Amino acid sequence: MSVRVLMLTSEYPPRIGGVASHVAELAQALHDLGNEITVVAPASEGSLPAAPSIGPRVLRYSPWFRAQPVSDWLLAHWCRRWISRHAIDVIHVHGLRPLRAALTLGHPVVFTNHTSGFLKTVAAGGRRLETLGRRVANAAHLIAPSEELVAAARTAGYVGRCNYIPNGVDAQRFTPGTARVLRARWGLNDSHVAVVIARRLVEKNGVMSAALAAPLLAPEVRLVFVGDGPLRAALEAELRRNGAHSRVHFTGAIANRDMPEVYRAADICLLPSLLEATSIAGLEAMACGVPLVGTRVGGIPALISDDSGVLVPPKDPGAIAAALNGLAHDIARRQALGAAARRRIEANFTWQEIARQTLAVYRATLAAPCSPPHSSTHG
Repeated sequence: MSVRVLMLTSEYPPRIGGVASHVAELAQALHDLGNEITVVAPASEGSLPAAPSIGPRVLRYSPWFRAQPVSDWLLAHWCRRWISRHAIDVIHVHGLRPLRAALTLGHPVVFTNHTSGFLKTVAAGGRRLETLGRRVANAAHLIAPSEELVAAARTAGYVGRCNYIPNGVDAQRFTPGTARVLRARWGLNDSHVAVVIARRLVEKNGVMSAALAAPLLAPEVRLVFVGDGPLRAALEAELRRNGAHSRVHFTGAIANRDMPEVYRAADICLLPSLLEATSIAGLEAMACGVPLVGTRVGGIPALISDDSGVLVPPKDPGAIAAALNGLAHDIARRQALGAAARRRIEANFTWQEIARQTLAVYRATLAAPCSPPHSSTHG
């Protein structure tokens, strides 16, 4: 049975980010399984990429008034007008911002809880936590891309059906290979070990820990920060202070379509996160056969098994440097970990598999659409 889904999201390409990428890939994979998918996303600044000839319908609305609750009312009004002319079965909301509007539309709502901001609110407790609990309480089903986010939803008081479903990766586009031209552009030769850190340069991604680890790395190891953000100036200042600036390269933001070549140019991928769900950057690197060094936080341990990467404590530059140096000096182990990482992707993390799991959630939700959240199932 195909399902007609209205997806509401505050992030969508050409915006760069994990949520935007997740929504676009999941919508396409669900469409490929024979479902009718309509994505509602804010109008984006700048030029938009050409719409695919085959794929989900993407509708853009202009959130001209951004402050809530007026923006909630405007989005709900916009959606009601569209729903009055098109049949849907379920609404799937990505991120907290569109959730309030979606819950007023008279259809069962599946909510994917993506962000580390949710974790921060839960940790803060008090009135913010109570408000968060009220916002998610009436979702018919909650999906979280890490077990930590499942637990956070429970802490916030959510008692409905809740599933851990990880992020996915396009394993046909992200494949192993080499990228000598790109390595040369980064100033690297065959003797260098390139460690790619594909992260927005923000605090929760732990990028400062990587900068602090830089002077502890073996001379042949080179860090490549792929991304941009408010911490770039502070990172560069720290690298100048600790004397490692000449061994670090900053690429700035890179569009996702160009990321396969980035990972193919890498020998290791570093995820120094302080908070993380299922890292899309980590999945993409693994699909390209690149071993991971990642912190033991959030959903990262679910990606890295003993035979596909190395786990280190968060906020520990010494542990990061030791893990990177160990892999830098052991080519055979790097190759073995990378091959195992690719196998793990093919078995567990393709978007086709994630879409099948999400479709099962839709069908379970539609099987009891009138039941308020009251039971607790976790699978």
